[in-house]
Amino acid sequence: MVDVKPFRAIRYDGEKVGGIDKVITQPYDKISSEQQEEYYAKSEYNYCRLILPREDERYEVASGRLKAWLQVDVLIKDSEPGMYIYYQDFQVLGKRYTRKGFVAAVKLHPFEDSVVLPHEKTHKGPKIDRLNMLRATEKNLEPGFMLYSDPRGESIDIFDKVAEGEPLYEATDEYGVHNRIWKLDAPDHIATVENILRGQQVVIADGHHRYETAVSYRDEMREKVKNWTPEDAFNWRMTFMVPVEDPGLVVLPGHRLLLKNKVEEGHVQELEKFFAVREIPIEESEDFLEGNRGRVSFVMYTGDKTLGLTLEQTDLVKEFLSDSYSPDYTGLDVVILRDVIFEHIMGAKDLAIDETIAYERWAKDAIDRVEKGRATAAFLVNATKPEQVLRVAKNGERMPEKSTDFYPKANSGFVMMDISPGEKL
Repeated sequence: MVDVKPFRAIRYDGEKVGGIDKVITQPYDKISSEQQEEYYAKSEYNYCRLILPREDERYEVASGRLKAWLQVDVLIKDSEPGMYIYYQDFQVLGKRYTRKGFVAAVKLHPFEDSVVLPHEKTHKGPKIDRLNMLRATEKNLEPGFMLYSDPRGESIDIFDKVAEGEPLYEATDEYGVHNRIWKLDAPDHIATVENILRGQQVVIADGHHRYETAVSYRDEMREKVKNWTPEDAFNWRMTFMVPVEDPGLVVLPGHRLLLKNKVEEGHVQELEKFFAVREIPIEESEDFLEGNRGRVSFVMYTGDKTLGLTLEQTDLVKEFLSDSYSPDYTGLDVVILRDVIFEHIMGAKDLAIDETIAYERWAKDAIDRVEKGRATAAFLVNATKPEQVLRVAKNGERMPEKSTDFYPKANSGFVMMDISPGEKL
């Protein structure tokens, strides 16, 4: 089962860069062209210059920069290994949260080993970009994000004790998320955390493609490096680990937008065979979803009509669901939406992102797209619960695309992990 270890992080000298807040960024795939310009303007040492260079030959540029910054001690490598406690204080939908976790090296396993589990279907998008970056830099520049179980809160108890001291880094990002980092290096505490995780299956919360890329890179290195051992760092991946029981583990909904398929009156009549359907004011959409959080429910908005849907005929919809589905899987709102409403009632199959379907984090943005004619209908959903994610993944099942949106993203630039040949854990 899963193994976690401390590692010797490479990290910024905060004084030399004029403050850690000037160099941290959002993950590379969340950086817009406008943000890229803003990051470049913030500091000559901003992390964007490593993870997403705007220059040509960007892999070579990133590699060269990394070496140069290490030579002048803008980046330093810890002499002793540690785990890195990571707390994020944030506000969403009027509530304040603190997400608590830690960054460590996690041993890589292909999905078929059933140790590290995926939780949702992903696009067959190109992974070559991050693979090329790994080859060029020989570093894990950004952490993955995984979930583990700690029902007694033993790991968080340790983290909270360490968090009573001064943080190694403290910074607020452009979205108002306050980040705090501490180093955990006490051998007894590290051993306790390792034992809590040992024997568990863990679930990828975010970064499925990057995890698969790391496994591919590991296999490449095993071919190149003679007499490699399991302790070679390229067999591991720097990962942000959060207990699924953490009250600060927030999942936002992925509201669905149909871009071409129109909802006709016949579709509504068909919906009434399975769902309680009632018209509601658009401004009551979120209240409707909150009031029906324990049931399979949706709000459908077509521009001229807002309908609240709650599933009533659970036995009747079973004929449209695969016999291979577990009860956990059939209880997911997004599965009923995909298999029953989209595929059976509306005949919308093989939906392609940004062609026939799109996703929005915020209900107001989904509604706005319909009102501006950029979508034919919005289906507002409740967020999937973290414990559902864990159960479904452990059943060996994958949720539909964009079933989860873990908020906020882990900032990049606090720590990186050396996975070059010869680096051991």
